[in-house]
Amino acid sequence: MKFLAVIPARYASTRFPGKPLALIGDKPMIQHVYEQAKKAVEDVVVATDDKRIYDAVEAFGGKVLLTSDKHRSGTDRCFEALQKMSGEYDVVINIQGDEPFIQPEQIETLKACFTDPKTEIATLIKPFDKDALWDDLSSPNTPKVVINKRMEAMFFSRSVIPYLRGTDRTKWLKTHTYYKHIGLYAYKTNILAEITELEPSALEKAENLEQLRWLENGYSIKVGITHQQTIGVDTPEDLEKANYIFNKTKK
Repeated sequence: MKFLAVIPARYASTRFPGKPLALIGDKPMIQHVYEQAKKAVEDVVVATDDKRIYDAVEAFGGKVLLTSDKHRSGTDRCFEALQKMSGEYDVVINIQGDEPFIQPEQIETLKACFTDPKTEIATLIKPFDKDALWDDLSSPNTPKVVINKRMEAMFFSRSVIPYLRGTDRTKWLKTHTYYKHIGLYAYKTNILAEITELEPSALEKAENLEQLRWLENGYSIKVGITHQQTIGVDTPEDLEKANYIFNKTKK
């Protein structure tokens, strides 16, 4: 199968404007993401609505496209990028531009989901550590997911799912395997074209999770399991942590 990795990157951000250009070490964050993606996918492109990001990607020799500033989501931006790219692709991988430590092995795990010809959409999940704190499990900023025996997502929620009735919540993590969602997606190109035509759904609006729109409309989402932790950069404070980790791993 032929894969295209698209990195949607917006300059505007409520919590951290311009974060794709924020420096981690001596490189902008978007460059770190691009270089990690290139280790797993031959064809990688940044899709942005901002000339500053466009120029920065060109400066480090990356492939970049200018896309509309009207898109509702990174998924929509990925589809525009696919339409503008020359060549035929079977699968588009959506890699978030604020994941500078994304690992090539995680992308390979996502790609492997498509060895099953029935796979329409794929994403990654990670088991919560049995010794994690309740605050980690219950945080609404960390979406949880439940899966079926075919390794498909049944539901995503910002709440803790499943609820363990009759069990003290301090024992939930030791009693049941909970999964957190890792926001890395891949879509067959024909499915990507279809889901960008869908209107926001009731479940999506309730949880503010785009993937619920796809489930609510009958699409299946295959999951791959990763045991590697990704570190997203959403705020200037996250950037400080990212630089600390980067400098630590360099030594």
